[in-house]
This record gives sequence, C-alpha cells and structure tokens, in this order.
Amino acid sequence: MKKQFLLLILSTLFAMPLVAQEFNLSGELRPRYENRYGFASLRSDGDAAGNFISQRTRINFDFKNSKMVFKVILQNVRVWGDVSTLASNDKSIAFHEAWAEGIISDKIRLKIGRQEIAYDDQRIFGSSGWAQQARSHDALLLKITPNTNHKLDLGIAYNADNQTNIDNLYSNIAGYKAFQYAWYHGDFKRFGLSFLFLNNGIQYINNEGLPSENIKVDYSQTIGPRTTYKSDNFSIDAAFYLQTGKSYNKSIDSNYFGGNFNYVFSPSFNVTIGGEHFSGRDMDESSNDIKSFKPLFGSNHKFNGLMDYFYVGNHANNVGLNDIYLHLGFSKNNWSAKLSPHYLASSAKIINNENNQNLDNYLGAEIDLMIGYKINNIKIDAGYSQMFATESMETIKGGNSKLSNNWAWIMITFKPNFLNYKFNIPEKK
Repeated sequence: MKKQFLLLILSTLFAMPLVAQEFNLSGELRPRYENRYGFASLRSDGDAAGNFISQRTRINFDFKNSKMVFKVILQNVRVWGDVSTLASNDKSIAFHEAWAEGIISDKIRLKIGRQEIAYDDQRIFGSSGWAQQARSHDALLLKITPNTNHKLDLGIAYNADNQTNIDNLYSNIAGYKAFQYAWYHGDFKRFGLSFLFLNNGIQYINNEGLPSENIKVDYSQTIGPRTTYKSDNFSIDAAFYLQTGKSYNKSIDSNYFGGNFNYVFSPSFNVTIGGEHFSGRDMDESSNDIKSFKPLFGSNHKFNGLMDYFYVGNHANNVGLNDIYLHLGFSKNNWSAKLSPHYLASSAKIINNENNQNLDNYLGAEIDLMIGYKINNIKIDAGYSQMFATESMETIKGGNSKLSNNWAWIMITFKPNFLNYKFNIPEKK
C-alpha cells in the first residue's frame, strides 16, 4: 500500500509542468593600492604623495526562472585603517544593487529597485565600475524587446531623503531629484543605432516667493544618437548629444561629439584612434547661461585620461575639453596591456587671472599604461600615468604645472563562484 501511494505521488509530480529555477551565489574582493602624486589636479610645491589601500567586497546573490529575476549585491567599501581594530560596528556596508525583474512576456519586462544603468559606451549612463563603490540608481525600468534586433528601455526615478508629510528640500545625495528617459537600440546587419532622451531634474532653493514656493526643480534634456559599424577587422562609432533646458535657474546650451576608429591587426593586437569634444564656457563669458556639456551619469574614469582631471566629480561648467587619443591594446594568453596617450585642450577661451591675457587652449598631454594578468578567478592589474601639464592647465586646475604629476596603482581582484544550482519545481496554477 505504501509503495502504491509513493508511486501515485511521483507520477503526479512528473505529470505536472515543471519550472526551471537557477540560484547563484558569488563574491568579489578587490583591494587597490594607489600612489597619488598629482592625481585629478596639479600638485603644489611641498605636496607629499597620497598613499592608501581601498577595498571593495561584494556578495552577489541572484535567482531566476521563467517568471522573474531577482538580484542582490551586498557591498562593503573601505580604506584600510578607516575603522578601529576594536570597532563595534561598521557603517560601510550597503546594498549596491537590490532589484527584481518581472517577466511579463517574452517581449516585455519590468525591472524595479536599486540597480546599475549602463548603455552603449557608458558615456551618459554607466556603472562607473572603477570606483570601488560604483554607481547605481533607485529606478523603475520598462524593457521592451519586440525582436532580437530592437530594444526600447523606458526609465523613471524619483528621490527623497525620507518618508515625509511635507515637501521639504531634497539634499541631492543621488545628484538629482528625478529623471525620465527613453533609450532605443537597433541592429541593422553591420550597423547599430542608439538614441537617448534623458530628462534630468535638479532641486534647489529659489528665494523669490513664499516659503512653499521656494523649492524648485529645474529639468535639463540630453538628446542624441550613437551609431556603430562593425566589419571583420575594424569598427567605427560616433555619438552626438545636445543639452538644453535649465539648471539652478540658468539656461543650458551645450553639446558633445565623440568618435572612434578601431582596427584589429591580429587576435593579440588592436589600435583605436579617437577624439571627443565637450562644449565649454569662455572664462570671460558675461552670460549666466550654462554652455559646458556635462556627461551626467557616465563612467567618466574610462575617458579623457585615467588621472581623472576631467568630469570625475570636477570640471563642471568649465572651459570644456577636446581630447584626441590613441589606444594600443595587446592581449595574449593570460596577459593584457594597454598604452594610451592623450592630447588635451580646452574648447573655450582661457584667461590668465593675473594679466587678463588669453592663454593657449593646449592643456597638456597624459600617458596611461596598464598591464594585467589573469589566472583562474584572480586578476592582477597595475598602471602608471604621467601628466605633462601647461600653464593653461594650471590656470583652470591650480597647482604648479612645472612639477612632475603622476599616479601609480596595483589592484588584485578575486571573483569566486560559491554556488550555482539549477533545479525544477512544479508550476503553480
């Protein structure tokens, strides 16, 4: 009787439709030593080098089936020594990502929660993975995929400091009050086309009326296409964006253009020649209009030189930038290397503050060298960068252009896979 009952249960389970499930648990530990001797801005006489070790530690959990995807990344970011050896708590732990994606159909998905948002070359929206904390947003995305060649993402975000009954001033911790955007990408054989429309809101106090009327939100619009072409040995990409609207009650009129030509000489060696133009503001400009393009949420460290002189928390509403660069890339077996010289110049007028004379637009040159070695789930990367600055760079950045300005670093990344488990369960009706 017991055998018959067991057979009945098993036959019932096998007769039911099964849903495939997958569970993953992985980690990341990434300590990085840096020697900063003129990083992000020119050093002054007597400045000593900054030396420190930062570390990112992550536990990655994700679960997926045919109905949904669920992901959580628990993250700790610290500098060695920032917490006592007898510390009773650690405030450096946070959720880098915590989101769920509902699979409404094979063409429509809804993703909501704390998440990275990255598109195309990550110029406007990027994950900023070099930063130990990286970048993520609290947002809702509607992802539409009518077929394999076309994608459309619609996203919204709305930020507040806390739960409140009164519309108080938002502290702009996230860098914005709200945004709405649409991103489209289409593949047409060898050609690719993306188009972005981003409406980004900044909140501020405008003391021109009653207290209830002082809290304002100005919206700027970033609009533009990016195109790509890929052949067997070479690829080309180009992007153009306009920015308009208002920010802090100032009108915006700025633009950006960038393009690259990449040629693969062999499986081990490739060359990229490219350039970027950011509109800027003349130093003797009398208008209050904002004429400097801002790349907003981009992975800015990967562009315009690794020493972060431009657009990494700096260079906003400044003289803009023209960057012409060359990337020489090499990879073989477990080794990789990259050499990148940059020619840097302003796109707007630079004025000497002492004699009110126009200065050359040439800001200087930066040379970046990176070497990497990977074995199993461990990767070792190291780099050295040197900035050769001019008086013009000194005028907009401060410091002393005649001093040597350089940066060196070494980083080890561990990415263990703890668990990958696939199983089936009966589908619930």
